[in-house]
Amino acid sequence: MRASVLFERDEAMPTTGSADILFVDDNPFDVDLTMRALRACNAGDRVQIARDGKEALDYIFGSGTYEGRKLEDGPRLVLLDLKLPKVTGLQVLQWIRADPRTKELPVVILTSFEDDREVVEIFRLGVTGYLVKPLNKDEFCTLARKVGLEYVPAPKQEKVQPPSNRGSAP
Repeated sequence: MRASVLFERDEAMPTTGSADILFVDDNPFDVDLTMRALRACNAGDRVQIARDGKEALDYIFGSGTYEGRKLEDGPRLVLLDLKLPKVTGLQVLQWIRADPRTKELPVVILTSFEDDREVVEIFRLGVTGYLVKPLNKDEFCTLARKVGLEYVPAPKQEKVQPPSNRGSAP
């Protein structure tokens, strides 16, 4: 079942349906840039946006605004910012990994900076991957295919032209 477009510039739309990707970020500018990359990878209409860590946990576990949503309806991938209001990205990751129903759920951390201590911590907690914002379309497409989102196209490979032999003696 394909989810309808679940993105609006000003406010996430609560839904009880399924989405392949849960994108968790509170910065509207980062949401806009990342959604552009997701659309370029044919994944833009399969995204549920959560604006804080509590909303992300409610969506994943079918509580709060998402009461009644079934865990088996997805998501198949979580794109998670670390710096979130209410519940931090690290705390969301800890909740996901602590629950036997979601401990294998692929989680990719999106962040604006690289802090070696945080990178060590997120990998210790079992993160699937780590991407620096703004999201690079080709990096996302590659990662999405690795976690099983088969409708995402492979990144286009640049064709390398062989060197020309013009002007060379045989």
